[in-house]
Amino acid sequence: MVFKKLVVMMMGCLGCARQPTDPSTEKTESKSLIDESVVVTSPRVRLGDGRYLAYRERGVPKNMSKYRIVIVHGFGSSKEMSFMASDELLDELGIYLLIYDRAGYGESNINSKRSLKSEASDIEELANLLELGSRFYVIGVSLGCYPAWSCINHIPGRLAGVALVVPFVNYKWHTLPKDLVKDDYRKQLCRWVIWITRYARGLLHWWLTQKVFPSASVLDGNPQFFCERDLEVLKNTPGYQLFTQDGLKDRSVFDSLCSDIIVAFGKWDFNPLELTDPYSQNESSVHIWQGVKDKVVPVQLQRHVSQRLPWIRYHEVPDGGHLLVYDTAVCEAVLTSLLLGEDSPLYRPKLADH
Repeated sequence: MVFKKLVVMMMGCLGCARQPTDPSTEKTESKSLIDESVVVTSPRVRLGDGRYLAYRERGVPKNMSKYRIVIVHGFGSSKEMSFMASDELLDELGIYLLIYDRAGYGESNINSKRSLKSEASDIEELANLLELGSRFYVIGVSLGCYPAWSCINHIPGRLAGVALVVPFVNYKWHTLPKDLVKDDYRKQLCRWVIWITRYARGLLHWWLTQKVFPSASVLDGNPQFFCERDLEVLKNTPGYQLFTQDGLKDRSVFDSLCSDIIVAFGKWDFNPLELTDPYSQNESSVHIWQGVKDKVVPVQLQRHVSQRLPWIRYHEVPDGGHLLVYDTAVCEAVLTSLLLGEDSPLYRPKLADH
């Protein structure tokens, strides 16, 4: 069924699943996505337009930190996402992690005017309100990489460094070679997703919430969309609570998710593949981390991006899939490369395969 394929591919994959949670709390967490009647349990900041962004902190206390990093979660995720770097490494290097709920997720308010630029503005304002300093690091994960790309384009001077972990690729970037994407079924899926979320949203909402036909089992372990390493992760991780029928019944939650898809996969006001190096003096660095076995974002596309943008430091995880943030070794390699410039030979891309 085309609806199920769309949901599984574009919803189930393009965000990293949350860490396992206590089943008794899952229903409450699902409601807290935007329902202001639910008691907010996380710290939040109030933005200039009146919206609130919720966040959580990890690592050493901010005032004792050497490195301050904002982590941007993917589609259908939240500030409770996994980033499996050990507490020991965070303490050793003096790392403070700030993980926030993007607009319309978790305990953060919806942004009815969501755009590429607003996502970067949210990050910058959050950093200002929490006094992260004049420059800070950003790590984007999966669909959460479009706010990170926007930061590179709109606020490069605020960035001490950026890591894009399994970043999605927008097939509307016009400089993607046609011979590279012409047979990629994901391109057609993206077109369907944009069309449906714009012109048949009510039908899609009905399909996902009706109970006559099976439709909303998003993380069904389908090997068409997950490699072996990803399937192992999913065996030990609850499905997206957001994508249960109960989680999707709230139409405002559903509409917020649709807006995220439209901004991410719609027409951008800039083409990342045409960006020039904003850090010609090596004052910052930008990295891409890609799993060779990723079935959500093909490694061939990411290799093309790295060739077009040679100023980006490109890393490949040989047996990795899309859920790299569940791998402690990879997460710690992301941090040591981004912060210290130390690159493990394990993740050096095989250029002969390009």
